[in-house]
Amino acid sequence: MTDTSVGTGMLDDKSLVIVDDDLPFLNRLGRAMEARGFKVRLAQSVKESLDLIREEPPAYAVVDMRLEDGNGLDVLQFLNEIRPEARAIVLTGYGNIATAVTAVKLGAVDYLAKPADADDVYAALMAPSDAKATPPENPMSADRVRWEHIQRVYELCNRNVSETARRLNMHRRTLQRILAKRAPK
Repeated sequence: MTDTSVGTGMLDDKSLVIVDDDLPFLNRLGRAMEARGFKVRLAQSVKESLDLIREEPPAYAVVDMRLEDGNGLDVLQFLNEIRPEARAIVLTGYGNIATAVTAVKLGAVDYLAKPADADDVYAALMAPSDAKATPPENPMSADRVRWEHIQRVYELCNRNVSETARRLNMHRRTLQRILAKRAPK
């Protein structure tokens, strides 16, 4: 019986590039993936990750969507051009359907919301290509999804309350009250 979780020659190649600008998370995930048998290289930026991929294209990649110097989708696109059979997943704190679809079109095999633990990352990287995603144990509530969306737009508007309120078609004071509260569960 053959393993459908990996492409030809990838059973032996456990090279992994992890790209995230959150250094403590990056180091923690790197150590956890090394413990699972991967040969890990770490990058904190788009530029650094492109250099790592160029010098030795990995069989696996874990890429954060939003990086200090650009977008993780650029990393995915480059990896897909250099090594199309590589299995990559995207991590993000600001998930939305459009970026998930784009990530998959660029070669990502999964799209995980932060905070994702090493078990989730490992399962996504090693899942058979034809496997369906399992439903989350604790999905975000509708209030949490709304809050995440507002936070994402707020960040995209460079934390400008007036511009965010205009784009969300919301009264500025209402937005200020929402931003002052803690994130819902």
